Amino acid sequence: MKKLPYLVLIAVCLFACANPGSGPDGGPFDETPPHIISMTPAIGKTHTVSKKINLRFDENIKLENPGEKVIVSPPQIEMPDIRAYGRNISIELMDSLKENTTYTIDFGDAIVDNNEGNPMGQFTYFFSTGSQLDTMQVSGHVLAAADLEPVKGILVGLQSDSADSTFRLQPLQRVARTDDTGYFSIKGVAPGNYRIYALKDMDGDFRFSQKGEMIAFSQEIIQPSAFQDVRQDTLWADSLHFDTIRNVRFTHFLPDNILLLAFTESGQPRHLLKTQRDVHEWFKIYFTAPSDTMPLIQGVGFDAKKALLVSPSKGNDTITCWVRDTTLLRDTLSVICTYDATDDSTGLRFLKTDTLTMRSKLTLARKKLQEEERMENWEKQRKRRHKRGDYSQETPPPVYLKVNLKSASNMTPMQNPTIEFSEPLLGFDTTRIHLLHKVDTLHNAMRYRLEQSEYDPLVYRMYAEWRLGQEYEIVLDSAAVNGLYGHTNRVSRKTLSIGNEDEFGALFITLHGADSTAIVQLLQKDGKVQYQQQAKNNSADFFYLTPDTYYMRLFYDRNGNGLWDAGNFDRQEQAEEVFYFPQPLPAKANWDIEQEWHINLLPVIEQKPCELIKQKASRRNTPTNRNAERQSRKR
Repeated sequence: MKKLPYLVLIAVCLFACANPGSGPDGGPFDETPPHIISMTPAIGKTHTVSKKINLRFDENIKLENPGEKVIVSPPQIEMPDIRAYGRNISIELMDSLKENTTYTIDFGDAIVDNNEGNPMGQFTYFFSTGSQLDTMQVSGHVLAAADLEPVKGILVGLQSDSADSTFRLQPLQRVARTDDTGYFSIKGVAPGNYRIYALKDMDGDFRFSQKGEMIAFSQEIIQPSAFQDVRQDTLWADSLHFDTIRNVRFTHFLPDNILLLAFTESGQPRHLLKTQRDVHEWFKIYFTAPSDTMPLIQGVGFDAKKALLVSPSKGNDTITCWVRDTTLLRDTLSVICTYDATDDSTGLRFLKTDTLTMRSKLTLARKKLQEEERMENWEKQRKRRHKRGDYSQETPPPVYLKVNLKSASNMTPMQNPTIEFSEPLLGFDTTRIHLLHKVDTLHNAMRYRLEQSEYDPLVYRMYAEWRLGQEYEIVLDSAAVNGLYGHTNRVSRKTLSIGNEDEFGALFITLHGADSTAIVQLLQKDGKVQYQQQAKNNSADFFYLTPDTYYMRLFYDRNGNGLWDAGNFDRQEQAEEVFYFPQPLPAKANWDIEQEWHINLLPVIEQKPCELIKQKASRRNTPTNRNAERQSRKR
């Protein structure tokens, strides 16, 4: 009888282990955020001379990402020492305090309790070294000019000197940092006139000092102001029903809707980045930025004009050189390269000359060994064939020129296939390259045109009169092309299918408020451009759209190059304007859509569809949410 309670206890324990959800859950999560119980010096204190500040809380706390979230204004050249320990936060300013200046330390939502991570909420500590506090605020958003994406963590600052050069010469006077929605609020601002800037500060000097820094600027003069206003706050009984609506008086600071469009200037510093030579037949020279000037390549001990086939990329930032003089197919090759470079001290371009010595990763010795291995394998295969009585292949097969025929899986009449080769061509025989129109059992020859890519000597595009619902075949007979190194091709075939008209959709856009430089783009959900059309007579028409969901973007092509271009601070030029259609556009097979687009109907900040926004607003897992989840699981 004495053993029964013990056995019962064991059974209960086993049952509890087998059913972990049925045991005690430890009670609800702590939902109470930390509270400040003392501040030394007191918040809002004037005539402050101490550079040490201590904040004490009612529970243990910690700082989340203080380097990212905590911002001191005026900006500190020497980083302040900000530490959280136990129930305290200590701040020590390293820079000398300025006279008659309001200082703000904006913690954002960085302060959380140590156990549950409950955020204290937005908190700003402030004091003045003079007799009065400056309390004005200005706020707004920073978006990327190219795609209206919220810019997180960029500095936004004010300058009382309206001269354009001040942004380059003087640190920003008052600063804030954008959150993950691109929102900023600059606090502790004195009445006056200001210019506003955004800066992705790369060197910590709080001024635009490097070409590669992302910036934004406005020519408008900002005059901070405030007035007493009333807002309505809703108290909710639960997630579906509200309890009370009350009027709350508050100080409304203006301007509160500043929009800055940030960009990185084109014409980035240009330097030699690297060289690459994987094999003997070619080498590449890479630069850090494009240039309008093509580099001059001279051979060391040879005539580069005769010995090299030089192929620049668009923008001349990658130069590919094919060695057509076979006597130069050696392990080491040297050239003299004269190119457009940037002087780091002045930022100006100049011609620089470097001697480049490149060694092939595949050495001649290794190449010879690979060829010997290839012949050994072929010899083994030949002996195996002899044992089977097969004497049909008694000579080693040649190394063929590789051919890659590419086309869309379901082409439209507006697309064209490409032919890519493994080495540049010396020439091709059009009588041995065929385009066949497949009609029932017949294969009718068609006229075509081959054009070499402007920036890639390996790629040719085939143009022809493609027709809806038809099937074609591209055929390259053997030895149709001759490569730079004496290689020819084997027979290659590619079947092309042009979709039927009822397999595609069409979109006809009527624009309102756009000017004649507008270019309209259709994007996929990942933001990649699928189609692009220059607007004509306030309209843009897209035919033969593959059924899909598209998004629409428009930019003003001010310089007519067909590309979006960034601005330039020294010339006070903003980036080319960008607009988004706020809704997705489903293209359906055999369906025409006519769409009106008033590009200025919504503010720019509200235009970009949320599906395209990559920088999402963070959603903190609050204790309240966790308690709700726990209750729902119990139900």
